[in-house]
Amino acid sequence: MEALSLLDIQTQERLVLWLAFALALLLGALVQRSHFCTMGAISDLVFMQDTTRLRQWALALAVAMLGLGLLTATGQLSPLNTIYAVPRFPWLSYALGGSVFGVGMVLASGCPTKNLVRLGGGSLKALVVLLVMGMAALATLRGAPGLLRVQWSDPYTWGMDSGPFVGQWLATLLGWSPTVGLVVLAAVLGLGLLAWALGAPGFRRLSNVLGGVGIGGVLLATWWVSGVLGFVPEHPETLEAVFVGTASGRMEGLSFTGPVGQWLDVFMYLADGHKRVSLGMVLVPGVVLGAAVAAWRAGDFRWEGFTRTADLARHLVGAVLMGVGGVSAMGCTFGQGLTGLSTLSWGSLVAVATIVAGALLALRVQWWLADRHG
Repeated sequence: MEALSLLDIQTQERLVLWLAFALALLLGALVQRSHFCTMGAISDLVFMQDTTRLRQWALALAVAMLGLGLLTATGQLSPLNTIYAVPRFPWLSYALGGSVFGVGMVLASGCPTKNLVRLGGGSLKALVVLLVMGMAALATLRGAPGLLRVQWSDPYTWGMDSGPFVGQWLATLLGWSPTVGLVVLAAVLGLGLLAWALGAPGFRRLSNVLGGVGIGGVLLATWWVSGVLGFVPEHPETLEAVFVGTASGRMEGLSFTGPVGQWLDVFMYLADGHKRVSLGMVLVPGVVLGAAVAAWRAGDFRWEGFTRTADLARHLVGAVLMGVGGVSAMGCTFGQGLTGLSTLSWGSLVAVATIVAGALLALRVQWWLADRHG
């Protein structure tokens, strides 16, 4: 009976991974066709006062937030089972990592997701960025940078007595149950974001709306695959509840910095029989392949490389900063941005705020340098 249970769990895990890969294919195609980009949204707002891509980002977050709230209200899953449900989070690592990541994504012409999509469209520049970022991420997980992080910034932690989510704090303040607080806050903020995103008539074009709704829907579907389909109430070996297919054993959504580094780890140490592919890892090739198909069908696929040494140097520095910062902040613009913010965790608020601050600083410096030498 136990062997059959283990076999069933292995089958369940494979299903989780294949469905996650299919969702990543869709995500890659959606990002490629809709030009969804966090750095682009910030840049458009600062330099052109154009909110189109920011509204698209807000729409995706609204869909994920409202959907996760609905799944929580119906008892299908709970943010309390996600990787963001930690009593105290290393705020200094999140703040420093987020700032460094924000600067890095500007220098590297986009976040990890954008570079995966560009790789699918034929960009060899993106390939270099991803390889270097992956090495930096792996080093920050297990190497000398990781040791410095653990010793110098991770010990500085912060947490609310009410719990790791803003909804729990609201519930404590108003005397509600934690679930009610999580659901009500998700509904209020989600509907607010939805109203703002769709409030501009110029935004309500099919490509914009489809991109925002589609990307938010992919994130929500990933939550469902990981948190509902992948849930095992009692693993026959550990006798504990577990979410199969994830690297952490908990519910996971969309994130890309760490998984890129994990792929490099697998390639370098494939002979190690303990290596296994996780949900986050299958997202990486899925996004690249989905973007490649979309680019090819639209006639946008073309090879692209570096033309100047200065451009190469800038992207290399950006890639290193993204790798170090993304792991230190426990996520990228997807991992802590859309995915983390959909749970409304305190840690994600800190990480996203500092990512935006770092990106703004880098964009302003770039603008100043261009103006000075222009």
